[in-house]
Amino acid sequence: MTRIYDCTSDSHASDTNTSENYQAHIALARTAIGRGALVVIPTDTVYGVAADAFNPEAVQLLLDAKGRSRQSPPPVLIPGLAALDALAVDVPQPVRDLVAAFWPGGLTVIVNAQPSLVWDLGETRGTVALRMPSNQVALDLLAQTGPLAVSSANLSGMAATVDAQSAAAALGESVDVYLDGGTAGSTYESVFSQTSDGASTIVDAAGFEVNGGFLHIVRSGVISREAIAAVVGDVLAAVPPIPGTPAEVTETDAAPSIVAPSQNDSTEDAHDGTEASR
Repeated sequence: MTRIYDCTSDSHASDTNTSENYQAHIALARTAIGRGALVVIPTDTVYGVAADAFNPEAVQLLLDAKGRSRQSPPPVLIPGLAALDALAVDVPQPVRDLVAAFWPGGLTVIVNAQPSLVWDLGETRGTVALRMPSNQVALDLLAQTGPLAVSSANLSGMAATVDAQSAAAALGESVDVYLDGGTAGSTYESVFSQTSDGASTIVDAAGFEVNGGFLHIVRSGVISREAIAAVVGDVLAAVPPIPGTPAEVTETDAAPSIVAPSQNDSTEDAHDGTEASR
């Protein structure tokens, strides 16, 4: 039977029993991740289904649970800024400026992955999509597990979920532990009067060194183009990265297809749920 564990009261709660229950639920999720199982977690945007990013079998379980192929690899959630340089190489300064402004939060950046990493997220073509979420449950788990491959907690092609119950209805027994952190995405609704699907905004920087030094928004989300432009200025491309492809992609699905655009490629499926991210 699917088990949903209440994490709506965090580890800093004054009530000892509440705090102990919270820590026990985080520990259950950590143990599940450690044995290669899937866990559903809340984020600041939508609910995500998580797997150990360094366990190829677990990542494949995640893709299978969602009905996705290896051509749509999941992004990776990280616990802090230090993980950016641990997982990525040649990070351009404008990306550092963006993450300083918007992490933790609803910004996902596609960057070149460290070539020495021993992992298999799918057909990434040497890139990785990274985000530090602004959600205490997610951060507390990440602090214990390290980087997690996380995709929106829904079947591919379906709407992303914003609560644990909807995630459980979508993914059922394919997930071992569901952490209930309340409704996701409400912060952006109140701060930005958000009316889009609530996904993280995805900025592609993987081709920065070879495309003239531009960043491309490949999915619109909770961080607006105007907010990003205010940080990086003219470095944000005003034209599509590929002829005939919209500069901003919106669909009904929440993780990026982590492929850096090239002259011969179109940006595919920039959304795996309505970042995580995700």
